[in-house]
Amino acid sequence: MIPVILSGGSGTRLWPLSRRHYPKQFLPLVSSHTMIQETLLRLTGLAGLQAPIAVCNEDHRFMMAEQLRQIDVNPSAIILEPLGRNTAPAVALAALRASSEDDVLLVLPADHVIENIQVFQQAVNQAKVLAEQGFLVTFGIVPTEPETGYGYIKRSTEAVEAAYKVASFVEKPNLETAKSYLDSGDYYWNSGMFAFTAGSFLKELEKFNPDMLEKCQLALKSAKVDMDFVRLDKEIFASCPSDSIDYAVMEKTAKAVVIPMDAAWNDVGSWSALWDVTAKDSSGNAIMGDVFTVNTHNSFIHAHSKLVTVVGLDNVIVVETDDAVMIAAKDKVQDVKDIVDQLKAQSRSEADIHRKAYRPWGHYDLVDTGERHQTKRIVVKPGAKLSLQKHHHRAEHWVVVKGTALITKGDEQVLISENESTYIPLGVVHCLENPGVIPLEIVEVQSGSYLGEDDIIRFNDQYGRV
Repeated sequence: MIPVILSGGSGTRLWPLSRRHYPKQFLPLVSSHTMIQETLLRLTGLAGLQAPIAVCNEDHRFMMAEQLRQIDVNPSAIILEPLGRNTAPAVALAALRASSEDDVLLVLPADHVIENIQVFQQAVNQAKVLAEQGFLVTFGIVPTEPETGYGYIKRSTEAVEAAYKVASFVEKPNLETAKSYLDSGDYYWNSGMFAFTAGSFLKELEKFNPDMLEKCQLALKSAKVDMDFVRLDKEIFASCPSDSIDYAVMEKTAKAVVIPMDAAWNDVGSWSALWDVTAKDSSGNAIMGDVFTVNTHNSFIHAHSKLVTVVGLDNVIVVETDDAVMIAAKDKVQDVKDIVDQLKAQSRSEADIHRKAYRPWGHYDLVDTGERHQTKRIVVKPGAKLSLQKHHHRAEHWVVVKGTALITKGDEQVLISENESTYIPLGVVHCLENPGVIPLEIVEVQSGSYLGEDDIIRFNDQYGRV
């Protein structure tokens, strides 16, 4: 069985923690592990697992690789989507990449919480048996309330071992309809998790959407393989139809079955959903970071870098990051995405990136910015190296705070250590490397007429960036 990890979401409803370049699946929201790591760790103990296949946005490739490395997972492939085409093409690519048509694919979104691991693994083992018989299995979450934010799966009366034939997939209902679903006992929340053999899925996709299959085959055939990364051809993949597994295959196939699962599942699609699965104090508050409260109840309060105090409020969400503060009524958190839309409309960087930005060599924190200057705190991992580059519009002054830096500046190479500095004039080809065994920390002061991240001309880069 091959786990297929789908990591294409942007998680805008969890702004300002989740952003386009650092979405929720890469964040440690409910434990010390990130959600992607939790998705894989909950498979521990399942028999017959092969190396996973991950499908993610090209911009997230280094975060994906690093987070898998941190939990000692070696993927068979990380398929990089140059643009999103929904879940059906992503799964088709994984199925085409599988070593055999008989391999069972366990398709898992990367950003769900499942508290009862034993029940989940039992359902997975049942799904594997059915998948090997040619069924396309989906996991239906036994509903606990008339939820209007999820799609539903209606089961038929025909049972197939531990599952039921699927009668229909239904859209997100209104409240009255959701109540009737709950009362009937015939409906489950649509989890977006699936199990089937690679061959079974591809045959059904060929039957119902042959154009999608053809485009995925062409994109994979022309892909470039770089270490674990499979880089798809952007022009070909852009021509692929965009559709979900449900619409493209599961709603049309006669082989769909649903396994009911009651494993304390949550898709963490909003701040209120995160409050649901987070430990709370005696006042019902979920608190993270340096927080003080007075007469505050049933709230989620997250402090990242500052002291946050809340007085006399109930049922609120308060989230502080380095560059933004978000306050919302707990029953209005679905509207957070409207704030993100406003930020995008004004081309505000806070919609997409954090003040701290992660790179394959480490990270940097944008400490201060002005009209013609900005200051960064840069941390370079041991043995890591930035690209050989130059800038047309800015000069840079580097001061080493910790560790030792090997610096290339034009034809010169120098070692500088703590409390030493160097100056990189505008237009000079340069490179920064950490030759040591501890993280290198430097303060970089940039000055010039334009300080955007796109003012980089790369000549050589060990991470394959252009």
